[in-house]
Amino acid sequence: MHQRTDNYTYLTQAPVRRVILTMGAPTIVSMLVTSLYNMADTYFVGKINTQATAAVGVTFAAMSVVQAVAFLFGHGSGNYIAQQLGARHRENAARMAATGFGLSIMAGVLIAMAGLLFLTPLSLLLGSTATILPYTERYLGIVLLGVPFMTGSLTLNNQMRFQGNAARAMLGVLSGALLNIALAPLFIFSFEWGITGAAVATVVSQACGFGILYRMSRTDGNIRVRLADFSPSWQLLREIFMGGMPSLLRQGLACTAVIVLNVAAGAYGDAAIAGMSIVGRISFFIYAVIIGLGQGFQPLCGFCYGARLYGRVREGFAFCVKAGTAFLVVCAVVCGFLAEDIVTLFRHDPEVVAVGAVAFRFQLIAYPLLAFVGVSNQMLQTMRLSGRANLVAAARSGLFFIPLALTLPEFFGLLGVELIQAVSDVCAFILTLPIVTLTFRRMEEKA
Repeated sequence: MHQRTDNYTYLTQAPVRRVILTMGAPTIVSMLVTSLYNMADTYFVGKINTQATAAVGVTFAAMSVVQAVAFLFGHGSGNYIAQQLGARHRENAARMAATGFGLSIMAGVLIAMAGLLFLTPLSLLLGSTATILPYTERYLGIVLLGVPFMTGSLTLNNQMRFQGNAARAMLGVLSGALLNIALAPLFIFSFEWGITGAAVATVVSQACGFGILYRMSRTDGNIRVRLADFSPSWQLLREIFMGGMPSLLRQGLACTAVIVLNVAAGAYGDAAIAGMSIVGRISFFIYAVIIGLGQGFQPLCGFCYGARLYGRVREGFAFCVKAGTAFLVVCAVVCGFLAEDIVTLFRHDPEVVAVGAVAFRFQLIAYPLLAFVGVSNQMLQTMRLSGRANLVAAARSGLFFIPLALTLPEFFGLLGVELIQAVSDVCAFILTLPIVTLTFRRMEEKA
């Protein structure tokens, strides 16, 4: 109890910038390492052939669905836990921790079973061409076995983070990710397992990471997940969906966006799919810093909003947007000059590089806008303003992206495919700005 009291005092009274940087540093590391091990699969598999590279990119859409489900339970339960701890209702938080974790494991098992049962139709739905399909089936068929570990790990990670224990959450994620980076080249090249080795490395690392993260979640300062507290009542389910639906929507639409993009790019060959998937991984790696920074803000936002300390919420939001925007401007300038070299690291194929470099540069133009959109979504979700959070979550990868993916290629061909994400990001910013302005105005009225 002593540790939790310290966390409450720290999150509600310590200088805002210090809190966000303290909470944000481990989450940024976690996001970067997680993204890095996703990129590692792309990098090592890229040494096999273009079809294998495209297959990993296609499978990324399926993993986005898994993440969406995990974030539904992790963010949904975590948001509730933070607000209940902010209001000093620890028993409610303990029931939510056990319920959210248990349901995420059950959902992971159901997803794995369904995916394996419909493996071929799923692979085709994700955008596999006839030449990519054998690689996708081999890779996805193994990766699906690790889905329950993935959903459980992501849920535990977010619950610990929302309790203000981001450093321990980081260690669990870090261990699994680093193990995957070490095992992937060993299995792919030394054992000569090819793309099968990449998939086996992913599952083994996810299982080990889950075990370590579960152990970390039971250390002092965290609410222990106990079977006795598992109580899936309608009230708790409602709270999970209210707090987690923006994450489900955001990730689910990101999956849909990847599928639509794969189909659109597929009309221009395997190299186009590979190029766009490489750009997607690189962009996510950079954007992971913004997600991590926003996740560092969420515990402060949840505690302070629950304690009605609205001035701290606004101050924290402003700091995250300014810091994130500055970081993205630097990335946009540097990466703009090195776009071809960066894409070549993953696949030394002139056709792949040509597509990827153009798409990457277009996305870089809109990069400075992403901090505001991303942190706004995380803030609205943590404050449990579900309608606004869902709308902002849907903007970048669904509300604008999907219609643009269906229309731009019709008018501009391959150039239209390369433009989709950048135009969608600009539209998402224009939508988000008045929503956030209204939210702060209402908050001031309640203060």
